[in-house]
Amino acid sequence: MQNSRAISWQSGDVAEFSATETDFLTIPELVERFGMTPSKVRRLIEDHQLAAVRIDGVLRVPAGFVQGDRPLPSLRGTLLVLLDAGLDEEGAVAWLLSENDELGERPIDALNAGRKSAVRRATQALAF
Repeated sequence: MQNSRAISWQSGDVAEFSATETDFLTIPELVERFGMTPSKVRRLIEDHQLAAVRIDGVLRVPAGFVQGDRPLPSLRGTLLVLLDAGLDEEGAVAWLLSENDELGERPIDALNAGRKSAVRRATQALAF
């Protein structure tokens, strides 16, 4: 589902960003793609293998967080670093989907291109 408007997270106006380059997948779409039950998909979110936000009341995962029929392997470690830096899950998703000056691209695009180390270096600035 392509979203070309600014998205307001369900928890309020905590964070807003333009998601014009971001497709989101719902839990049922992930169930079909991964071939697993909804509870197992939710467990992936709870275990930080994936991250999700509520948009218009529906839990959604950015499509860039998925590689084929599984979560992007480098995502979990990056999410944990972001959470350790003090971001909540919504803030971590917003950071991953926003253009990063140090990387010259969105962190999720760098992760998908295999530049995990560069992304992790960029997260270090958040801890200070």
